[in-house]
Amino acid sequence: MNKNMGKLLIAIGIVLIIIGLIFYFGKGLPFGKLPGDITVKRENFSFHFPLVTSLIISAVLTLIFYLISKFR
Repeated sequence: MNKNMGKLLIAIGIVLIIIGLIFYFGKGLPFGKLPGDITVKRENFSFHFPLVTSLIISAVLTLIFYLISKFR
């Protein structure tokens, strides 16, 4: 039980580091500005829903979790 918990915590830490690096260096990435993302700007109102960005992130995370479970 303790070895499995240790491996899980290490994996979570690595994932958090990767996410942090993406946020830190990802200023130039087009996420949130892709074609298909919904943006509505009015006089006193602004709404943004990153639909395509959410789909891409979901697909990437699904692939990562699939590969992790495959090699367990």
